[in-house]
Amino acid sequence: MRTKLSQFTYELPKKLIAQYPADNRHEARMMVINRKTGTIEHKVFKDILTYFDEGDVMVFNNTKVFPARLYGRKEKTGAKIEVFLLRELNNESRLWDVLVDPARKIRVGNKLYFSDDNDNDILVAEVVDNTTSRGRTIRFLYEGTDDEFQKELATLGNTPLPKYIVRPAEDIDRDRYQTVYAKEIGAVAAPTAGLHFSRELMKRLEIKGVDFAELTLHVGLGTFRSIDVEDLSKHKMDAEYFRIPAASVDLVNKAKEGNHHICAVGTTSMRAIESAVSAEGLLKPAEGWTNKFIYPPYDFSIADSMITNFHLPKSSLLIMICAFGGYELVMQAYEEAVKEEYRFFSYGDSMMIL
Repeated sequence: MRTKLSQFTYELPKKLIAQYPADNRHEARMMVINRKTGTIEHKVFKDILTYFDEGDVMVFNNTKVFPARLYGRKEKTGAKIEVFLLRELNNESRLWDVLVDPARKIRVGNKLYFSDDNDNDILVAEVVDNTTSRGRTIRFLYEGTDDEFQKELATLGNTPLPKYIVRPAEDIDRDRYQTVYAKEIGAVAAPTAGLHFSRELMKRLEIKGVDFAELTLHVGLGTFRSIDVEDLSKHKMDAEYFRIPAASVDLVNKAKEGNHHICAVGTTSMRAIESAVSAEGLLKPAEGWTNKFIYPPYDFSIADSMITNFHLPKSSLLIMICAFGGYELVMQAYEEAVKEEYRFFSYGDSMMIL
């Protein structure tokens, strides 16, 4: 039987879409799903301390969100435009893949101006190619060093909150739409399961003897792109860059061989480790691009538990969660989450599947 997209939907009242994060990272609610017993419990995120012990490993995605949303104006007409930076194509030429809005007004050869709060032009870019209906390649015309350029981008850019957060980005988002362990700049969206970890909670896990294995997967917009095919075997994911260092591989494989728990923190961590499985079913070092799409039925090789958020209907993220937790159990859990008024999506509450 084919796995069909229409199976992965549920009704969500708009009021349950979180617009702001919880006051304290580790005070968000946490639903705990036990695959063996089929039970669902309601906890608080800091309760994860009771589920992990010495020798267990948590796999974290240390990607860092950059302020990817710029607001500028078109030369001559002064029309306002939004430019969403997707990825840098060439560092020396300052070439970037971007999305523009409104796209119909932005043509090859147009110059785009980006100003500070005092209307001083700080950056200028030229449109050099059309890539998709909304996609463009632009070149920033900037003479300074790369550090200076990055600083200007950080000043002008806004935190790229998802569209379902229906408010402008605020100062709070620069901190809270970022994990406390973010290091490697390159994501246009946060690996949101990790937003619930506070420094204090990580310290307490460390004291218990839980090991942390870091990897990098730069989250791109493809993660959130809608799936347009009913037959999931025909869906193609956008490729995202990932890297798993040898030190993290050693930690994970040692835990696996010692029958300790391995917990993937987020769907991005899970995708990365499942993209780097050896013939012996162990994790291996890797660097490159993954377009792995995980949908039921699927045999997971590395992690035996995962932490995640509540995801959009018909999204690749929800589909992966169903592959890991079991379709019936996960869909039942989502129904209960709506009934219990959990907060959904990026700034929402969390789920742990054991």
